[in-house]
Amino acid sequence: MSRHSGEGRSGSRDDILNMRLYSGKIGPIVDDLVRDLTAQEDIEVEEIAEVRLDLEAVLKEYVRRERQMIDEAKDRMEREGLSYSKLGKMRQRLAKEMGFPQQDEVLPYLVDQLLNMLFHSSNVIEIYADDATLRKKMTPILRRHMEADTGLDAEVRSKIKNLQEGTSAFEIEYAKVMDQIKHKRGLE
Repeated sequence: MSRHSGEGRSGSRDDILNMRLYSGKIGPIVDDLVRDLTAQEDIEVEEIAEVRLDLEAVLKEYVRRERQMIDEAKDRMEREGLSYSKLGKMRQRLAKEMGFPQQDEVLPYLVDQLLNMLFHSSNVIEIYADDATLRKKMTPILRRHMEADTGLDAEVRSKIKNLQEGTSAFEIEYAKVMDQIKHKRGLE
């Protein structure tokens, strides 16, 4: 089944829920955004390096806030005696409390933040494309780089399939193997 066919349960909503922005992907995302938007003359910039820094700042702030939220979720789970399997629900609750996007809202949220930066940056001389055109060009770039997470879970689970899910041993080993794989791939 094609990932983009929209058939079955593994359609675009599931893909969106598996997306994650890793700090190691910020540079390549920004490179692609600046290259595509300037090469296609959607934007005119004064200093490409400064626009890169502006875009990086938006993405780095998102990663910082997400890490802060996840750390808070883990702290609350520990205080409440909840297992690691409840992290998703705790993350949703905290996102709502902190005004942070839910997992299925991350991509549109980031595009909005990046567009807002472009429209307000003193380093962007002119924007020739309309919002819809910019969104259409920026979204696939972000999606491509953020989908790196979709195969990680399956890979981690394949390496720890001898452990029973929901146990503390599973949770500890899952986190350890996930960190190793992310480090190996330069994702965190």
